[in-house]
Amino acid sequence: MDPRGIHYIVEASGCSEIIGQVDRMQEILVESARRANTQVWAVSFHRFPPNGVSGVVVISESHLSIHTWPEAGYMALDIYTCGAESLPEKAVDYVLQKVNARHTHVSEITRGLEDNGDREFYHSLITWEEELRKED
Repeated sequence: MDPRGIHYIVEASGCSEIIGQVDRMQEILVESARRANTQVWAVSFHRFPPNGVSGVVVISESHLSIHTWPEAGYMALDIYTCGAESLPEKAVDYVLQKVNARHTHVSEITRGLEDNGDREFYHSLITWEEELRKED
């Protein structure tokens, strides 16, 4: 068994009003899981007053989760997958495109790295920001 996995932590701002729509956000995250080549096991989404959406998609390879603040145009996205066949970066790209995020801060964490065969695991972290589309 190889416990290695990739974990994306994404901050997105300048998002469209779609991030306040529970049904639409659920559709987007489930489709992003499919595009990441993962198997969906369970889906749970909920509206938080006044407009926020929280949701999780449980996959064989781990999870995708989201929490939104539409009044601020902000979304927090968390995608963790393990397995050689999963493509979590495709899920990240799909969600960011669908919510029309203007700015992002992405942290990519490789988790479960083992050093020297001592069964002590660690992670590595890469982080970046980018502007996805120009302000109108």
